[in-house]
Amino acid sequence: MRCRAGLRCMLGPLWLLLFGGAVACHASHTVVDETGRTVTLPDHPRRIVSLVPSITDDVYALGAGDDVVGISDFVKYPAEATSKPTVGSILNPSFEKILSLHPDLLLGQKVQNLKGVVDEAERFGIPLYIIDPHGFAGIFRSIAHLGDALNRQAQAAALDARLEARVAAVRASVKGKPVVSVFLPVSYDPVITTGKGSFLTEMIELAGGHSITDDIAQEWPHVSMEAVIARQPRALLMMRGGSVTPAILKTRPGWDALPAVQTGTIYFLDRKSSFSSPVAVDALEDLARQFHP
Repeated sequence: MRCRAGLRCMLGPLWLLLFGGAVACHASHTVVDETGRTVTLPDHPRRIVSLVPSITDDVYALGAGDDVVGISDFVKYPAEATSKPTVGSILNPSFEKILSLHPDLLLGQKVQNLKGVVDEAERFGIPLYIIDPHGFAGIFRSIAHLGDALNRQAQAAALDARLEARVAAVRASVKGKPVVSVFLPVSYDPVITTGKGSFLTEMIELAGGHSITDDIAQEWPHVSMEAVIARQPRALLMMRGGSVTPAILKTRPGWDALPAVQTGTIYFLDRKSSFSSPVAVDALEDLARQFHP
C-alpha cells in the first residue's frame, strides 16, 4: 500500500507474509515548537514523558493522561498523575529512566529544561517538544500548541475557551471595586519580590490588586529591607503553606515595623500560582475572592 507524506513505513517480512504486502505505517508530522525548533512528532503519541509539572497538568487537562508514562519530580496536579513513575528532577532528569519507559514523545519547558536535555533527546532519537509560556496568554497559547503536538486540537480549543471564560469572569467581578495594594515577598532573606512582567504581578492585577513593586523592571528583583520599609506596604501577600508565617514576621527586625504586619492585613497566594497551567486559574479565582469577598 502507498503511504501518504508524513508516514514512516516499515516493510517487515512478517507483514508481507501475513497481509499480502500490507505495510505497518507510523504516522508523523513536523511542527515548530515554541523555541523555534523543528520537531517530527508521532501523530498519536501513546507514551509521553512530561519533564515539567505544569505540562503534566496541561496534558491531563487535554484528556491525554492515560498516555503519560513518566513525570518529573514535584508533580502535584492533578492528583492522579502523582502515581506515575518519575524520571527525576526538572533540571537534570535521568535519561536512563526515560529510556526505560520507551517514550515516543518528551514534553519540556524552556526555562526549566537545559540544553543537555535537548542534546540527549536528539542523541537517542526521542522527539522533544518544548513550550515557553509567559503569563495567562502564554498558558492559553501553549495549550493550543500542545493540542497540535498531541493531535488534540478540539480538546485544546475547548479547554482554552473554558479557561479564558473563567479569567474574563474574574475581570468582571472586580471591575469598579477598590484596588488592593500588596507587597509579595517570594523570598525573605534575601528579599526577592515580583517586578514588571512577572506572571504573579499579572495575577495580582487580574484579581483586582496592585503589586507595589510593579515599577521595578526586573521580573524577580532583589530588594533591600530598607526599600521595603520605605514603601510602607499596608498589605502583604504571602504564599499559602510557606515556612514563614505572619507570627514569625512579627519577630523579625524590619518586618515587624511594616504596617501590614502590625495590622495583620495579609492575603495568601495559593501554591497553584506557581504552575503555568490550568490550575493557575484556580489560584487567580481564589485571590480575587480574598481581595473582594
